[in-house]
Amino acid sequence: MISIREQDYGLDVALFNEFSLADFKLFEDALVKRVAEQGKPDVLLDLSELVDFTLDMAMEEVKFVRAHEQDFGRIALVVSDVWIKLAAHIAGLLSHNHLEYFDTVEEAQAWLVRPVAA
Repeated sequence: MISIREQDYGLDVALFNEFSLADFKLFEDALVKRVAEQGKPDVLLDLSELVDFTLDMAMEEVKFVRAHEQDFGRIALVVSDVWIKLAAHIAGLLSHNHLEYFDTVEEAQAWLVRPVAA
């Protein structure tokens, strides 16, 4: 299940239980829309309640990241599970985006609202 909220800096995305291909398509559509409106939005991904993800979603994510990695700015990941963190880290290796890990949503939001250092 996915929750997507627009913010001044970009998007807040929270994932619960299983991250499916249908959820990823919703995320993809929201991100493409935000890119059209804002340029290079920052994204907060809250994976703290994520339990699992589907293989078809993972494959789609790799394709999407490769096609759109220059379209978004900083990515803040809130994650507690070591395996989900490892999977996110591996996916991050495929991208050149500025990725940071956080323990809480509040820490991630504070980082995203700060101006980007030149």
